[in-house]
Amino acid sequence: MGKKAPEEQPELVEETAEAEEAEELIVEEELSREDQLCAEVQIHKDQYLRTLAEMENLRKRTQREKEDLAKYANENILREVLPVIDNLERAVEHAEQAESSEGLLEGVQMTLEQFSQVLTRFGVKPLESLGQPFDPALHQAMGQLETDEYPANTVAQQMQKGYQLNERLLRPAMVMIAKEVTFPKPEDDESTTATDEIN
Repeated sequence: MGKKAPEEQPELVEETAEAEEAEELIVEEELSREDQLCAEVQIHKDQYLRTLAEMENLRKRTQREKEDLAKYANENILREVLPVIDNLERAVEHAEQAESSEGLLEGVQMTLEQFSQVLTRFGVKPLESLGQPFDPALHQAMGQLETDEYPANTVAQQMQKGYQLNERLLRPAMVMIAKEVTFPKPEDDESTTATDEIN
């Protein structure tokens, strides 16, 4: 019997070693499975955060578009009304020059003033162009005008007012741009001036 016991011991050691190896493999598999699950959780978390950010951006963009729509909803209607103001202004100008029909002039002026107040309530305001530097974003140049009244490249004459709806251009102003006056230099004038000074 004593001989059999030492023979069984190496087998027992082998079985124990195999069991430990199997246990280590199971632990390694569990660890790699845990790492894999952690990686998947991180991927899903990133996707969730990205989706959340996209939803927030969409909400903000939708809110901005909604505000713009409300702010500029009347733009087309108001653009059509502007020629009426132009005609009223022309009628006032004509009546002022004729200096007759004071009743007509007063009525048109009152109508124009009332109409301007209505437009102001809706956020429409005229552009101040005369004497301002020419800006192609606000002015439509109709030509140039030689004048010493205004500096070069400024608006010297306004042919039709421009308007803004809130901060958006509704219609550009039709303007003439100032340019420096060029005088011809006749030689006769210089000799005449010199002769006059001598006398």
